Amino acid sequence: MTDSFYCAILHIERIGLYDLGGVCLDSFFSLRAEKQEHIINAALTVFGRNGYKKASIADIAGEAGIAKGMVMYYFGSKKNLYLYLAGLCRKLVLEDIGKKLDPGVMDFFERIKMMTEMKMAMMKRHPAIFSFLTGLFYETDGEVAEDIKAYMAENMGLREKMLLADIDTSKFRDGVDPKLLDKFFTWASEGMASDLLLARNMELVDGFAADFYALLDLMKKHLYKA
Repeated sequence: MTDSFYCAILHIERIGLYDLGGVCLDSFFSLRAEKQEHIINAALTVFGRNGYKKASIADIAGEAGIAKGMVMYYFGSKKNLYLYLAGLCRKLVLEDIGKKLDPGVMDFFERIKMMTEMKMAMMKRHPAIFSFLTGLFYETDGEVAEDIKAYMAENMGLREKMLLADIDTSKFRDGVDPKLLDKFFTWASEGMASDLLLARNMELVDGFAADFYALLDLMKKHLYKA
């Protein structure tokens, strides 16, 4: 493992689950794993669709098919639930990267494919996870603004570090900027995730991924040296 990739992994390992200021979630964690996941997915969906301010505990409870009082019992407040989800999403994404990302793959497009495969697998488990994270990036509500600012300070640039660490830039044609290209594929993958969420059918994931991989192959053909 190369030094730059190793440093990125160390940075990930320093980041734990988001601190909720001592709030105890034992009641939630005592639920069956399937029920926890159902509530998590419901909350991700509502926050991802409405943003923090417009999302309500009642909407989340309705999406999860449980009483509003139970959501409050498990998390104490909407803010606690939102921050728990922020920390959980980060933990899930970074754990997945740590386990599945192969630093030996130094081709830019192959690494994009690898990260996309991880993203698609995660969306099958948590369909709204990336719409939630996108919404988190743009959230400005004063109740969570400072917490999000701290969250962003710890996470900004991690994807770029993991994707671009030690890639073989010699394959690119002159004038191609891998960082700019990464931004393009980030926007494209966010659009794909949004379309999947709107379709409300995770069985379409593999088809969407196949189209995305075809786009990668097309770009690789035109941006790499002959």
